[in-house]
Amino acid sequence: MARWWLALFLASVVGAQTPLDDLSRPQVGRSRRVSSTAKLEGQPRGDLNEASNHDNFRVAPGATHVVMDQAGPGVITHMWFTFLGPGPQDWAPQGSANHQEMLLRITWDGQAKPAVEAPLGDFFANCFGRRDEVISEPVVVEDADSYNCFWRMPFRKHAKIEIVNQSKQAINLLYYNIDWLQVPSLPADTPYFHAQYRQEYPAVSGRDYVVLDTKGKGHYVGTVMAVRTRSPMWFGEGDEKIYVDGEAKPSIWGTGTEDYFLSAWGLKRTKTPYFGVPYFDTWGVVGGHTSAYRWHLKDPIVFGTGLKVTFEHFGWISADENADGKVNSWNERQDDVSSVAYWYQTGESAFNGQTPDGPERRLPSLERTIAYARDGARHSAGDAVAQRLDLYDGPQLLFKPEKAEGAWLEVPFRVERKEPLHLVLNLTTSYDFGRWQPSLNGVKLGGPIDFYSEDVDSTEVHLLDFWPEPGEYVLRLDCVGENAKSKGCYLGLESVRLRERRPRVAEYGRDKDKDWRTAPTLYR
Repeated sequence: MARWWLALFLASVVGAQTPLDDLSRPQVGRSRRVSSTAKLEGQPRGDLNEASNHDNFRVAPGATHVVMDQAGPGVITHMWFTFLGPGPQDWAPQGSANHQEMLLRITWDGQAKPAVEAPLGDFFANCFGRRDEVISEPVVVEDADSYNCFWRMPFRKHAKIEIVNQSKQAINLLYYNIDWLQVPSLPADTPYFHAQYRQEYPAVSGRDYVVLDTKGKGHYVGTVMAVRTRSPMWFGEGDEKIYVDGEAKPSIWGTGTEDYFLSAWGLKRTKTPYFGVPYFDTWGVVGGHTSAYRWHLKDPIVFGTGLKVTFEHFGWISADENADGKVNSWNERQDDVSSVAYWYQTGESAFNGQTPDGPERRLPSLERTIAYARDGARHSAGDAVAQRLDLYDGPQLLFKPEKAEGAWLEVPFRVERKEPLHLVLNLTTSYDFGRWQPSLNGVKLGGPIDFYSEDVDSTEVHLLDFWPEPGEYVLRLDCVGENAKSKGCYLGLESVRLRERRPRVAEYGRDKDKDWRTAPTLYR
């Protein structure tokens, strides 16, 4: 084999430094594609029958669809997928599988276990079952619905790509293109591409969260991480600690989670070629969501005999959850964490993790009580209708008051026992919504909420941390006007929620005897 081709191939596996320059060099191999295109007797139809445009598959619940089953040697250069989202649509009135419950599995050369095993969404940096845009060099999810990756994936004898439907709903309108190069041979030391999912709901106390622990020779090329906060305040002070070649103490030790993801002073939505935050909703609350990616394309972490990648789960925490009753930056937190590790390795991986089944990958509910506005809300004069939006699993309540002055809406709920709880409104913002003042049993909670936004969207508004006595409660919203940009004073409310706090809050009991009515407190 010509040595110039060896160099060219190895550069393509690790990541070419000058991609445009490489285009002017001779290319070796033959381009191939595996796709979902409509076939007749094993061949693309290519006729005038409308069935020629039926380029998709339906994958039933529990079924496995084989995307690619191909002999080598070769190198996968690009994968593209699309499919219907989970909400009801004309083509799928009952909805479709969520990409968090679709398992992507890739096996090289008939090895005993897959080298890639991750929820399809998380593999493409779309965590929490959400669809979010990702614009980076190896992974692009355009408009949150076309899933592309450009990782180089070499194989010698055989490549098998599968999608396993672990949902109770079908995967509908599954389209795909897998582009690959058929090559004469591969260098003996060519590494395989790997990607593996892990989760801890919540992160285990007393030990760092492990993203990857593998034996062998290779280089680490990326991390996707998702965190659902279970405590108020900031989660991201924990350092990355990376152990190379079996060392007892990590020789690569970072300065904080947000720093590892190449941001500073926290995380916010962003997208760059090498790092990004596809989703971030609310800072410093119980139940906030953050997902981030970091690609080591220019700075792969090289190892000779093994690699262990870990993160501390430390951060700020509220006084009622701190053993000493203080607020400081260094507390072990108990947030829900999931991750995907990406790396190249010679031979089979020694990673012992296995991706949990689809239902187990869903985040556990934090809600003690959910009072849906559509079920029992009372209101002043005006129209109140249940409205179905893709933003929620069920209808929201859309309230159109006859007039803004004196307009109000109330949602009753009951507390069964005294325990520490976090009060949240799950609501809609829109171009014709107003400003509304919240109160609980006549006690004002903060200032008015502005329900206006240019586009229709959903959000959570966090109101109160308290120990309510058992009994009946009423969350009330009073109209106080409208945003200058708004076209009206309407109100969209999905639910009032009482969210659980971590068990140690009840154990410490610092606010148990405080009267929330005299000094309403929101920890954040």
